[in-house]
Amino acid sequence: MNARPFAHGPGTLAPPLLALALAGTLVAWALPAHLPGWRTIGIVSAWAGTGLLVASLMLMVREPRLARWLGGLEAMYRWHHRCGVGGYVLLLLHPLALAQDAWQEQPARAWQMLSPWAQEWPVRLGWVALLALMFGLAVTFAPRVGYRRWRGVHVLLGPAVLLALVHVLVLLGHEWLPWAAIAAAVAGFGWRVLVSDFGLRALPYRITAVGHPAAAMVETTLQPLAGAMNVTPGQFVLARFLDSARYHACGEYHPFTVSGIGADGSLRLTIKALGQCSSQIQSIAPDSLVRLQGPFGSFLDGPAARPRLWVAGGIGITPFIAALRQGPCAQPTTLVYLFRRAADAAFADELRGMAAADPALKLVAEATGDRPPDLEALLSPLAGVAGREVHVCGPPALVHALLPLLHRQGVRDEAIHHESFDFR
Repeated sequence: MNARPFAHGPGTLAPPLLALALAGTLVAWALPAHLPGWRTIGIVSAWAGTGLLVASLMLMVREPRLARWLGGLEAMYRWHHRCGVGGYVLLLLHPLALAQDAWQEQPARAWQMLSPWAQEWPVRLGWVALLALMFGLAVTFAPRVGYRRWRGVHVLLGPAVLLALVHVLVLLGHEWLPWAAIAAAVAGFGWRVLVSDFGLRALPYRITAVGHPAAAMVETTLQPLAGAMNVTPGQFVLARFLDSARYHACGEYHPFTVSGIGADGSLRLTIKALGQCSSQIQSIAPDSLVRLQGPFGSFLDGPAARPRLWVAGGIGITPFIAALRQGPCAQPTTLVYLFRRAADAAFADELRGMAAADPALKLVAEATGDRPPDLEALLSPLAGVAGREVHVCGPPALVHALLPLLHRQGVRDEAIHHESFDFR
């Protein structure tokens, strides 16, 4: 599967509890007594915003065990964004509340409070951090910004948070809690940059085979050169393809769902040309080197005693082909595979062979053309949908269209698991 495949399952409270714990600890420590209302609001908003920004940096860490504990990368990244936005809004309230407090004494002091040039350098440092956060968040939520430009600007939000913490530390002196907040922020940001982005703990693999199962799609077989990952079907890895004599890599880590797991530790990754980096990978050749991080995700985890309904759209077939390559289905399984044209149907012959050999597997393959598929017509002939464990993997439009139909069929929320490709 291509970039940004993150599982959506039952929600976890771990990320919001982490954010609330950090913000609440800082607010409780700094909560002022016997101060005017607006000044109290200014102080509380500053510390609450600081706690949320520290939590946002900690939720950027891409480490498999931490991701499992916090409910997966999708949950972590969702709360990373929420904490970042919430922290920025609270920090924006901080100078406004202080200015309102000053206004009640003397209007001229309020304008002076809002002017960075009228303040000492520690306060100006806080304004620089706030403006950097404002710029970074504006670019982050701009819909038409390319991935590489978005990523470059987004990384700058980390130093902006550190500037805000230094601003607090200089104003307060050598208090232990600001130092602890800075240490947590530096640790989270440093791990993300050094371990995740530069791949200090990534495992080396070599490409031993390259195939093209469908149009604009490549499947690579990777052999471990050191330790092999313990991957289960439905998981994804972060892969960085390296330069070789015949291939120029984009030099970035991108998530791809594993499409095959060998007994010898080898892995298969199937990649569709959806962007600049994935298009470059289409020309990859054997003997090229790859570095992998992970594995992540729990898409196909869950109760194994119930019949299953799998719905795949396009490249969303990858987690299901990985599971089917492991052996016959343990429970009755219906796989609905949607693709635009026959040339786009990856593994079509392999899937038909599996369905013919496995009585527990039923394959429904449908070419939809350029129109949205008639999902209701596809689901209506299927018996007992309400009693199945349902997994959906495909473009966001497919996921969003299918969920209400499943609910009308009586499928419970906790029995629906889905992945999509729209997360960055």
